[in-house]
Amino acid sequence: MRIQLYLIIFALIIPAFIISQNKKKSELKRPHYRNLFKEAGYSQTEIDKKLTKAYYDIFEGPNKVYFTEGDSLGYVSDIKNKDARTEGMSYGMMVAVQLDKKEVFDRLWRWSLKYMQHQDGPREAYFAWSVDPQTKKQNSPGSASDGELYYITSLLFASNRWGNTTGINYYKEARRILDAMWKKDGTGNIFNIINTNHKQISFVPEGGGYNWTDPSYHVPAFYEIWALYAKDGHEQFYKECADVSRNFLHKACHPVTGLNSDYTEFSGEPHPTPWMPPGFRYDSWRVPMNIAMDYTWYGKDKKWQEDYASRFQNFLRSKGIDTYLDQYNLDGSTPEFILQAGPVKKLRHSIGLVATAATASLVNKDKASIDFVHAIWNARLEPYEDGYFDPYYDGLMYLFSLMHLSGKYQIIEPEVK
Repeated sequence: MRIQLYLIIFALIIPAFIISQNKKKSELKRPHYRNLFKEAGYSQTEIDKKLTKAYYDIFEGPNKVYFTEGDSLGYVSDIKNKDARTEGMSYGMMVAVQLDKKEVFDRLWRWSLKYMQHQDGPREAYFAWSVDPQTKKQNSPGSASDGELYYITSLLFASNRWGNTTGINYYKEARRILDAMWKKDGTGNIFNIINTNHKQISFVPEGGGYNWTDPSYHVPAFYEIWALYAKDGHEQFYKECADVSRNFLHKACHPVTGLNSDYTEFSGEPHPTPWMPPGFRYDSWRVPMNIAMDYTWYGKDKKWQEDYASRFQNFLRSKGIDTYLDQYNLDGSTPEFILQAGPVKKLRHSIGLVATAATASLVNKDKASIDFVHAIWNARLEPYEDGYFDPYYDGLMYLFSLMHLSGKYQIIEPEVK
């Protein structure tokens, strides 16, 4: 009898002990999401208000870029270019899942599914990167690889946050894209989003664009998420891609200024295109934010990332913290070629770059870098003196930055039942 009693006690205690140990382990691994605004002296009430207003301005206000259609659809529009892009749609979904806006997420996903995702042929499960929101015509059937990258990650997070039984099976939708991606073998000139030889994301997964890359598409933290939650048998490959991306950024970023070219070879060397020479331009703004995310979420390359953030912010400070421009040659000189933003061709002190530059303060150990945090806090998402206004790209970079700097851009883990 006594032995039976011991066995019962043992059976009850050991599982509880294991659960408690596992819980401790997972808690140990959980990232610390700093609230840099609070560290800079702003109150939590002010911070919450700032984030709420930014979301309102971009998704609900008079200058919003998010529009609903009927009972169940919605899209994000690049207003100045008069289209809906997989970039903005998937960014919108990432904002929505991070801020627990399920209806917005679901509307964006349904619109993407209906008007952007290819349902058959060599491109099956990939997305047309640009669609006319009025006519619903695909401006281009091809994909921009970062769209798929964000779709997959935001769907995995949605699965973790809301489960898969509320109308959309988010996990199944993420797996559909991934499983289809692994079947792309060059048939119809369509390939995997990731160049499998180089273990790096391609600029576009078709034709010659499969053989070079865009540094701002390198989000190593997202591959770590895929390795954790996709469960598609490619976990080791995704972990290797994360490490390759980290090493790639070492080579792509200038050793003095920290600036990178919008497009590069897989070696990190700048890649010129027929439409523009190499340079730090709009795509490049996202790199410091991606590095800050990887630093916060995984911290596997801290030494280099801290050095990068210091170099990058020191360069911008040398140009004037309130006056640095939004396009440069990699050595920091002013470029002769200026990339247009919609119909406008002009160098300016863009709020989108002010936003992403501030996220580097999460990485920079120098206490003086808090100046960049104050700069984005004081920036206003409103038209410039000359009337130019971009609530889409500037706006989304601004909102992402506020989320990162307030600790509201996190790894979304499955709910523990």
